[in-house]
Amino acid sequence: MNLEDLHPAAGATKKRKIIGRGPGSGKGVRSGRGNKGDKARGSSKLGFEGGQTPLHRRLPKQRGIGSGLTARGFNTGRFKANYAVVNLSDLAAFEAGSTVTPKLLIERRIINKMLDGIKVLGDGKISQALTVRAHKFSVSAQAAIEAAGGTAQQI
Repeated sequence: MNLEDLHPAAGATKKRKIIGRGPGSGKGVRSGRGNKGDKARGSSKLGFEGGQTPLHRRLPKQRGIGSGLTARGFNTGRFKANYAVVNLSDLAAFEAGSTVTPKLLIERRIINKMLDGIKVLGDGKISQALTVRAHKFSVSAQAAIEAAGGTAQQI
């Protein structure tokens, strides 16, 4: 078999209709596009609905979306910090007297990524004294760590 022996299966290809070559060709004069107008010329505006008020003008404006803190006071959370969450119940796995750092939390697979920082929340109980280093602490988590004899250090 040679390269020149290769060809498509019978009926797989179709000859292209040649348009705009005079009235005798069957698709001459206006080339199957009708009479005049944007559609004949191929330049209709995006969203044009034939003179009807287009959808993007019929719908009300959505103020405050995608613009962060706007003049009207909408806060869309565009610049909000996203913290990796660690609960007190997760810290119970550490030995008494150890220092819990973000690096150690990632090594032990308590968190996957640090994101914008680590926040310790007060869900669960802690009985051993630990030194916990994190970016943020909830009030209840900080109180529970200190009640157990540990310290909560903000990074």
